[in-house]
Amino acid sequence: MVSDADPVACRVSDRWGTPPAVGLHVDGAALRRLSPAALLLRRPLRHIYDERLDERLPEEMRTANLTLVFPSIHRSERNIPCLTVHPLGNLGPTAEVGGRPRTVDPTDPLRMATTLRRLSADARSLGLSATFEATHHGPELGLPAFFVEIGYGTASEPPEGAVDLLARVLPDLVPDPQDRVAVGVGGGHYAPHFTELALRRRWAFGHVISRHALADLDRLTACSVFERTPGALGMVFARAEDAHHPSLAGLGSRLRDADAPSRDPSAEGADDRSASGT
Repeated sequence: MVSDADPVACRVSDRWGTPPAVGLHVDGAALRRLSPAALLLRRPLRHIYDERLDERLPEEMRTANLTLVFPSIHRSERNIPCLTVHPLGNLGPTAEVGGRPRTVDPTDPLRMATTLRRLSADARSLGLSATFEATHHGPELGLPAFFVEIGYGTASEPPEGAVDLLARVLPDLVPDPQDRVAVGVGGGHYAPHFTELALRRRWAFGHVISRHALADLDRLTACSVFERTPGALGMVFARAEDAHHPSLAGLGSRLRDADAPSRDPSAEGADDRSASGT
């Protein structure tokens, strides 16, 4: 999904050119065949405010439970250049950047893990880190969705290498069926612990609840987080004390880092990552 109002989305889409139309339209815009596994749709709205976009899609797409992937700009208080992958939703009582309060979207943990790993493989050569972010911001959607972002600090435009990387990676996100799925709980907004686990082990995380978000987490939202992480075996915690939050009681097994096997020792490692941001 490409937003014409987003500078990263536009630059990535420019790399793709004008793929062939498939004969379906959404609000007058043609759906195009980006790859055998991916369709491309351009939208005029900013991604974060394109609420319930899934309801505008053709019925055959909705019933196929397709995953919506949004290339986007990443903004943070510290203007840290990085590549990020994150699920959608608002875990607390506010919705300042799209979506609804205490409402999370369905996730696609396996494709999120694939995206992170493929970005990480080339990120260091670009002088960037690739990292998960915890669940945050809209839009509200009924189909699985996630954002893939480029943060480029105070520069006037996204770096060409990062744009090229997203353009290569996004059309071909093949999930790894050997991954084990979990909800991540605790840690910083940039989820360094869960990023490291996905890179080093066969963990695929759906929703990630940062330690900061735990303060406002209620029971109904916690249940929704678990339900909207398909295939989740339980929860992995960044630290032991995070497991004692009352809203999480009885919502699944408490999993250990080592409950998923290691990946190839030559797999991408994690770089230094910030523990705060938006």
